[in-house]
Amino acid sequence: MKVLHVFKTYLPEDFTGIPRVIHAIAEGLTPLGVESHVFALSDTPDRAPAMIGSHHLHVAQRDIHIASTSLSISAFYRFRDLARDADVVHYHFPWPMGDLLHFLHGRGKPTIITYHSDIVRQRLLLPFYRPIMHRFLSAADAIVATSPNYMGTSPVLERHRDKVSIIPIGLPERTPPDSEDLEKWRRRLEDGFFLFVGDLRYYKGLPFLIEAARRTSIPVVVAGQGAAPDAPDNVKYVGAVSDDDREALLSLCRAFVFPSHLRSEAFGVALLEAARAGKPMISCEIGTGTSYVNIDQLTGLTIPPADAEALSNAMRRLAKDADMATAMGKSARMRYDSLFQIPRMLDSYRDIYCRVTNSTDEFPTSA
Repeated sequence: MKVLHVFKTYLPEDFTGIPRVIHAIAEGLTPLGVESHVFALSDTPDRAPAMIGSHHLHVAQRDIHIASTSLSISAFYRFRDLARDADVVHYHFPWPMGDLLHFLHGRGKPTIITYHSDIVRQRLLLPFYRPIMHRFLSAADAIVATSPNYMGTSPVLERHRDKVSIIPIGLPERTPPDSEDLEKWRRRLEDGFFLFVGDLRYYKGLPFLIEAARRTSIPVVVAGQGAAPDAPDNVKYVGAVSDDDREALLSLCRAFVFPSHLRSEAFGVALLEAARAGKPMISCEIGTGTSYVNIDQLTGLTIPPADAEALSNAMRRLAKDADMATAMGKSARMRYDSLFQIPRMLDSYRDIYCRVTNSTDEFPTSA
C-alpha cells in the first residue's frame, strides 16, 4: 500500500510538531507493509533529500508564505502526479492549500485527514475559508483527532463527528542519554531547573513563564529557536537542541513546564516526550490534548492559561515537594506506557488505511 502524506513543511527544514508526527507514522509503518511518501514545500527544493529514513520525500518550491499558509504554483502539478500513484492521500490539517490540492487533483482517491488543530489566529480570514474547509472535511473518508479532549471542544470536529476517530499521538522509545551529554549539561546548568522545549511561537506562553521565573527565582531552561523575550538571570536560553541533548535535558530537569495558552497548541508532543522521560509536568487547561497527556494532580499540575501567578504557584509546589514531583513523574511514565506507545498509533492508522481502501491485505501488527 502506498500512502501520500501532505503538509506544508517537513524535514530537513522542519522537525517540530506535525512533521514529527508524520515522520513517526511514515517510519513506523514501513515494516508493516506501507510505502510512505511525504509531499511538502521548501524554499530550497533542489537541496531536499529524496529519502528520509525509509520513506520518500517530494518537495515543491514555496512561492509565498502569508497568514501562516505556504503557497506554491508548482505544487499543483507535482501533487497531481503523486496523488495519481497513491492508494491513500493523508492530509494533515490545517493547511488551506491542501484543500485546494485535493479539490483539483485529489478527488477520487481514498482520503484521510488528521485534524491537528483548529484555525485560531487567522480569525479575519476564517469566514472566507470556512465553507471550503467544511467541504474539504466532508469529502474525507475518515478524519482523525489526536485526543478526545480536542474532539470534545472543537466546533469544527463536532460538525463532522460521524467521521472522526480518536488516535492519540505515539512516540517511539529513546535510548537513555549518554553520560557525556549529561555531564556537559550538568556543567552548564543549575540543579533543579525547570525545562521548556519548543519553538518560541506566539501561542507557547513564554511571557508568562518568564514572569513566573522572575517571581520565583527558580532556574528555568528554555530550549528552542525563535525570538527570545528578555528574561532575568535565572532563565537560560540554550537555543534549538539535538534529540540527544533534549533527552539529556529531560533527564536532568526537576519538571517540565509547558505554558501554551491558546488552542493552537492542540496536543503538545513535547509534553509527551516529558511523560516518556518520567517527568512531572505543568500545562494550561485550554481544552486540547495537553490535558489528555497531563492529568491534573496525577501526572503534574494544570493551571488556567495566561496566568503567571498560577504558574508561579505550580512551579513552587513542584520545586519544594520532591516526593510529589517524583510520584507525578512515575505516573506520567505509566500513562505514556498505557496510551502513547507508538505501536498503538501505528496499528490504528494501518487499520484506517485498510478500511478506506477496502483492503483485505494481511498486514503484520506493530506489537
